[in-house]
Amino acid sequence: MGPSAPLRAEKEPGRLALLALTALGVVFGDIGTSPLYALRVCFDEGHGVRLDAGNILGALSLIFWALVLVICTKYLGFILQADNRGEGGILALMALARKPYAHRRGLFRFLTLAGLFGAALLYGDGMITPAISVLSAVEGLEVATPVLHPYVQPLTIFLLVALFFFQRRGTAKVGAVFGPIMFLWFLVLAVLGLRGILLAPEVLAALNPFYGFRFLMENRGAGFLALGAVFLVVTGGEALYADMGHFGRRPIRLTWFSLVFPALLLNYFGQGALLIRHPEYVENPFFLLAPPWAVLPLVVLATAATIIASQAVISGSFSLTRQAIQLGFCPRVAIRHTSSQEIGQIYVPSVNWALMVATISLVLGFGNSDNLAAAYGVAVTTDMVFATVLFFFLTRGLWKWRLGAAVPLAAALLAADLAFWGANIVKVPQGGWFPLVIAAVVFTLMTTWKRGREILYARLQEQVLPLDLFLADLERNPPLRVKGSAVYMTGNPQGVPVALLHNLMHYHVLHEDVVFLTVVTEEEPYVRGEDRVKVEEVGQGIHRITARLGFMETPDVPELLKAAARFGLHFDMMQTSFFLGRETLIPSSRPGMTRWRERLFALMSRNAQPATAFFGIPVNRVVELGAQIEI
Repeated sequence: MGPSAPLRAEKEPGRLALLALTALGVVFGDIGTSPLYALRVCFDEGHGVRLDAGNILGALSLIFWALVLVICTKYLGFILQADNRGEGGILALMALARKPYAHRRGLFRFLTLAGLFGAALLYGDGMITPAISVLSAVEGLEVATPVLHPYVQPLTIFLLVALFFFQRRGTAKVGAVFGPIMFLWFLVLAVLGLRGILLAPEVLAALNPFYGFRFLMENRGAGFLALGAVFLVVTGGEALYADMGHFGRRPIRLTWFSLVFPALLLNYFGQGALLIRHPEYVENPFFLLAPPWAVLPLVVLATAATIIASQAVISGSFSLTRQAIQLGFCPRVAIRHTSSQEIGQIYVPSVNWALMVATISLVLGFGNSDNLAAAYGVAVTTDMVFATVLFFFLTRGLWKWRLGAAVPLAAALLAADLAFWGANIVKVPQGGWFPLVIAAVVFTLMTTWKRGREILYARLQEQVLPLDLFLADLERNPPLRVKGSAVYMTGNPQGVPVALLHNLMHYHVLHEDVVFLTVVTEEEPYVRGEDRVKVEEVGQGIHRITARLGFMETPDVPELLKAAARFGLHFDMMQTSFFLGRETLIPSSRPGMTRWRERLFALMSRNAQPATAFFGIPVNRVVELGAQIEI
């Protein structure tokens, strides 16, 4: 689906309904499975909140207003407006927010680092979401019969292994059934919630914010800590923004307000009503809302819903990796397209297996979903704080809001974010350390790669020969010209590729047709039309081609060369040779990075996917010319 497809679809009622249904299986899986554990964790013994009618009403009031403030107001009301050519997500927001500040180096760097750390946190989310979601669903077996308790962890691990092994097949074939399953899931949430509310209709009084305020005042420290559990009801909110490019604003808003939001509220209030009448059900109020005969079918449906939610988060990690590669923050890795029709459906093997190992380790290490909740909250709250900061600078720099409008809005959003963040950050010793460690590792890798590439580019620039001098030398001392075309890949759109100089130095020949090809990634998701490929004739049978791609696109050099046909350049892949430079990096004492980061960068560079595979170049038409570079 192209970037403008959702926008066109919003004007077609039938297509709008289909997109809204499909969005159920992709956008709302994470937030839609929070009822499995969120309210239960609010009354965890570690929080010290007494389980009584007053506190239940208070917790429900906080849940309601958290959904209103964070999801309805922050994401659907404001941040969803910040689209980068139709695309959303933390890196798209970073690209938008820092664009007006390119001339202010310090602020530009701060916004870049904020976006990168927010993106790094999402990898932790991609590990925790499958673990906590699937584990909490399978724990429903214990409600059916305690005899099945020993099988909860093994069955969870089996389902997770199957889920990650399935990724290489892609979601194209089963994506059509995700929406209907989640539609059934939300209907069941609503029906179960109504069944519970009938037990204690007075629970609806929790819509009054007074009960939430009283909960915090009466419980003080314990009530503040319980906010960390309340926050679990809005985890997945960032997916509403990240998946905007696939569905558009209207389908996401329509689905949220017409089905997801009412169903979630009914279910949370139904669980609260059940606890008012039966406090002893606090260990698993979600499954105990159902009649005994329905528990096992509900476990099956909940497991399907959590697998779908996990699928969306895993796919999001793949997409995030591709964006990071294209923006220059990650080394090249193998990316496989799993659909010939949907550009967004990709599979990244290295990320997939890393997520699988981490997710299974979490299940084994934390044991149950209650223990995992602490790790979950820290990752998402920190990410949401960074999103608010980036949004503020976007409103000031790109949208030109006045301080009188931008500051109060940012302050209100940040106050809510920091309250939730503070309630979760104290859980670092109980498991919150995990996503922070993962984020720190990923952040270090990203910044090291970006800085290393900048240093490497500067070192290569020292060897670049100006084009005018090269052309003058060719005219004075013309080398032997051989038939065929030669394409030299270069990151420098100005000088002469070093690989060409090495080739001339060693072989003293030049092809009849020579092309300098530079692939530039723009800070927008897609590049279309005439801006995509530009051709310049520089003389002596040499052309310079500059190809511009968006950060959501995967480069394909043969396709890019075909686009040059309208400029009169035609390439036969079997008569075209591709020349690439291959650098051997040597850590040194030269200024740039510390020695350990230089070694890390060299290691990452050695293990990066070869340029031939990443750019789709025919492997039997490639010549690599090596050079040793001190960094």
